[in-house]
Amino acid sequence: MPAAKATKPTSTQKNWLKRGLSQPGGKLPLFDEQGKQVSAKTVQACIDRGWAEPWFANPLKPDWLVCKLTDNGRSVIKE
Repeated sequence: MPAAKATKPTSTQKNWLKRGLSQPGGKLPLFDEQGKQVSAKTVQACIDRGWAEPWFANPLKPDWLVCKLTDNGRSVIKE
C-alpha cells in the first residue's frame, strides 16, 4: 500500500471519499450524484495518497476501477 502523503484532499476528492462512509465495506461510487462517472484522476489521486484502494475487478466493465475507503481515507475526511 502506498504511503499517505501529508496533503489534504480537494473538495472533489473529499466529497467522493465521504460517500464511502455510508456504503457496506466503504465501497466508493463509480458515479457522482448527477450520474457522471467519477474522474479517473480523482480516483487515482486518492489511491496514490492511500485514501482509497482497489477492491475488486468489475467483470461487466473491466475498465472501471471499483475502490473502497481506507482507514487513512476515513481519517482524512474527518479532519
